[in-house]
Amino acid sequence: MSFTEQTIDVDGASVRIWRAGSGPKLTFLAGFAGLPKWTPFLDRLAEKRSLVVPSLPGFPGAAANHNELDDHLDWIVATRRILMEADALGGELVGSSVGGALAAEIAALWPSDVLRLTLISPLGMFLDGDPTADPWAQRGDRIPPLMAEDAEAFKALRALPEGEDPTEWKIMQSRADAAGARLLWPLGDTRIAKRLKLIKAPTLLVWGAADKVVPPSYARHFGERIGGRVETKVIDGAGHLAWLDRPAEVADAILTGAGSARVAA
Repeated sequence: MSFTEQTIDVDGASVRIWRAGSGPKLTFLAGFAGLPKWTPFLDRLAEKRSLVVPSLPGFPGAAANHNELDDHLDWIVATRRILMEADALGGELVGSSVGGALAAEIAALWPSDVLRLTLISPLGMFLDGDPTADPWAQRGDRIPPLMAEDAEAFKALRALPEGEDPTEWKIMQSRADAAGARLLWPLGDTRIAKRLKLIKAPTLLVWGAADKVVPPSYARHFGERIGGRVETKVIDGAGHLAWLDRPAEVADAILTGAGSARVAA
């Protein structure tokens, strides 16, 4: 599917926005490593939705202003400013991994901004008796199998496209890793557990059954704390970035899961 790309200015920093499809508005905030490339998962969502895909600070497509975000509140405010300027508020919000941590905060603190919420293995919670992994403490060769059940799919996502400068491509990836670490390192605990009760939007929790970063048991931990209606979908054969391993299945779960009738109406 074809998509359009624009660059907008948000408080003096450039942000890439991808758009595709038509229908009810759906915004996707990507996870670890961001989105250096358009993917089949986005194509599937755009078949039924007017899809908006903004980049987060420091991630592929955005300026390196993550170094100016000194605490968690800075990140939340910066993310909402991006959503505002991209006209991405008021519809469905989907967040994966790092993006899931921020999507949950937006839905909790500004309930009217989110009609329906999907969290795909969100970071943001750390329980001593059921710890998450720290992807920023891993050697580079250990990241692909940690992120996806199909490690080759993650490698392909970050592989150098034809015509791109190899040095610039590596810098972009390193910057994305640093941005996620600035938000969530070392334990990834943003105290979101205290605010999940403020979420009132119908919420779908999607987890890869083979998630090696945030154990599938966290679906229960999140679900028990969220204030609104919650459904959970566990995807077999998928890891932390379940949408990368099983793009069609994850997209279909989003399009038909909790609160989808409300969106269609």
